Amino acid sequence: MICGPATGARESSVPVRLWICYNGRMQVWTVSQVTEKVLGLISSDTSLADLWVAGQISSLHRAASGHWYFTLVDGESELRSVMWRGLAGRVSRMPSRGDLVDAHGYVGVYERGGYYQFYVDTLEPAGIGTLWEEFARLRARLEAEGLFDAARKRPLPEHPRRIGVVTSPTGAPLQDILKVLASRYRLAEVVLSPTLVQGQEAPDGIARAIARLNRLADVDVVIVARGGGSLEDLMPFNDERVARAIAGARAPVVTGVGHETDITIADLVSDVRAPTPTAAAALVVPDGTQLSADIAQARLRLVEAMRRRTGELRRDLAQQMRLLQTAHPRRALVEKRQRLDDRAERMAYAMRSRLGTQRAALAATAQRLRALDARQIMGRGFALVLVEKTGERLSSVLQVHPDDQLSIQVTDGSVAARVCQVSTPRSTSGSPAC
Repeated sequence: MICGPATGARESSVPVRLWICYNGRMQVWTVSQVTEKVLGLISSDTSLADLWVAGQISSLHRAASGHWYFTLVDGESELRSVMWRGLAGRVSRMPSRGDLVDAHGYVGVYERGGYYQFYVDTLEPAGIGTLWEEFARLRARLEAEGLFDAARKRPLPEHPRRIGVVTSPTGAPLQDILKVLASRYRLAEVVLSPTLVQGQEAPDGIARAIARLNRLADVDVVIVARGGGSLEDLMPFNDERVARAIAGARAPVVTGVGHETDITIADLVSDVRAPTPTAAAALVVPDGTQLSADIAQARLRLVEAMRRRTGELRRDLAQQMRLLQTAHPRRALVEKRQRLDDRAERMAYAMRSRLGTQRAALAATAQRLRALDARQIMGRGFALVLVEKTGERLSSVLQVHPDDQLSIQVTDGSVAARVCQVSTPRSTSGSPAC
């Protein structure tokens, strides 16, 4: 027989506790069974297998193995996260505590610890995820229109007489292009159509520059180029105006935007995509140098081809790793890998515990001293609120009433505010006035 307190019963004025007893057998789960159940629920949810998460880095720790362990927070919740060494090595800069980031990966369960965590494969500064979403939406729409179809790609002329170049007149890509053209094919004439290649005015400028070359009947091929940069820097080449200008160009268009791994909408619309501005120049002209120069250029092309192939293989590998991370057989490897990290951390802690205790005491003392500094407290997002009519520090809702004026002191100044509503856990005075 099993007895337990009744649930869902109405409250009564009679001070008694109601228990219900019934015959039956209570199912008792093991801890492992509960964890396995949670793992199954998370694994079955496809929305958790491929997602972007925006948050702030907290308690970042790099293990001796090279793996990153950190927490993503948003002011209301925390999400344990891990990024393996091979993936972390592709991050341009190790983030710091407090950084706002966009992280991509999947949600899984660390069975030994009995908690869920976020397995990160991509980590970018905040805002990158939004730009990627905009990029993906435009790419899908233009692809549906057929702007990326191979059938509309035009071949490049074998012996161009006039080459149009759309880029900044002061940037390094122009000099790189001119240098390559001078060394490979001196018979071609270069027509520069200058434009901005970065900033809000760049998309219109690039489109107008292509339109100017369209009005010249003897331009055989067009190079659209700029140097490398961040995703935000390359966004003009992910603009619909630029894409449609390239699609409507009279002559074939070769794009050389960014670095080898940078792929833009402009690259997808163009007739030929080159990994760099230098490579774009080499693609549009034949090699007219002597045999030694032929060998040197062939060597450069081989290097570029190897780099392109390496980039493709890296992208394929990243895709396969994402797929592998979502597959069940990999869970055992993930479990053992994290167990190894746990054991390594315990061994390291045991070796340095004596020294660590002294360091911790010193750090705690320093932290207490810093915590007493009002400027440090304000620097973490706190503020001093004063009631203007009394000059008192605001510590209770009982000190103010609706329409009272407040002065909010922060590190670099103050903000004036007016009380719209005063609320307590059980009551609310006044009505919102603002």
